[in-house]
Amino acid sequence: MNLILLFDDDFLDDERARLTGRRLEHATSVHRAVVNDALVVGVANGKIGTGTVTRIDSEALEMRVTLDRDPPAALPVTLVLALPRPKVLNRVIASATSLGVKRIFLINAWRVEKSYWKSPRLSEENLRTQRILGLEQARDTVMPSIELRRLFRPFVEDELPAIVGDLVAVVAHPGAVSPLPANASTIAIGPEGGFIEQELASLERAGFARASLGERILRVETAVAVALARFV
Repeated sequence: MNLILLFDDDFLDDERARLTGRRLEHATSVHRAVVNDALVVGVANGKIGTGTVTRIDSEALEMRVTLDRDPPAALPVTLVLALPRPKVLNRVIASATSLGVKRIFLINAWRVEKSYWKSPRLSEENLRTQRILGLEQARDTVMPSIELRRLFRPFVEDELPAIVGDLVAVVAHPGAVSPLPANASTIAIGPEGGFIEQELASLERAGFARASLGERILRVETAVAVALARFV
């Protein structure tokens, strides 16, 4: 991890924090932290700074925390993503988080298997873990929101137009002619094989234009990274 993310219950007082579990193990085995070492820390949804180690043993690490700077700017893009395969979901969430996305919708589509919605990787605990990993990687602190929408049509017809507003919205789709515009504020990415034509038509009625990520056919996790990297 490039940043140790701290939460309110980690703090012993206003200036001292205590780590156990995964973060302690990482600090000892990867950072090889010792007393007086300075580690990069950040408070969830708050500032970034330095944690100076004051005590470390097999049970806990204690540090004196100084926070002096803001996290990096958020990526000004909302991601609308057809729910990917469970084994891909973790990578996609962590990657999108590390790139700075702060609002993610996981939606249904005709090519999304029903079993995906029953995966334990959709649990709030797992989605939180993946977001934390993404924040730690990117030295960010602001937790993105993830909203699940199991019904495609009501979401696209009733909610999505208000989310898009008057801004530019695109759906990345193989075969599209126009390149992804640099001013897109909402990007929709379909499942493996893409959205079907009826779904694309619904998205277009909601204000989305089809956009290309290039000639190559990409896996979902690659398409997400390619699309978002253009705005970093």
